[in-house]
Amino acid sequence: MDALGWPVAYWITAGQRHDITAAPQLVELLEPTCLLADTSYDSDEFRAGLKERGCTAVIPSSASRSQAIPYDKDLYKARSEVERTFNRLKQCRRFATRYEKTLRNYAAVVALGCIRLWLGI
Repeated sequence: MDALGWPVAYWITAGQRHDITAAPQLVELLEPTCLLADTSYDSDEFRAGLKERGCTAVIPSSASRSQAIPYDKDLYKARSEVERTFNRLKQCRRFATRYEKTLRNYAAVVALGCIRLWLGI
């Protein structure tokens, strides 16, 4: 997502896999300067990869951490734009329920949903 919450790239994982498994590839593809994410992306390995790329991680610490890592709470509020974009995409039933059996077909549904958002249809 860009600064306004519009999708600029996507990476699809299997439905039962956690999104953090694909996050490093997506970060490598986009090369962001700042990344807003929720607590599920709080891992030392992911944070180190972001720091290595010169990307600021705005990720709250998970409850399992003994020492909370500080983050910019005001900047984190902008993450609501990303959540709103996902909610707009989920208005398309095929996107939300993942009816497509093949990755190729589901990737097409995701691409069409992103195009629909960009065009304002």
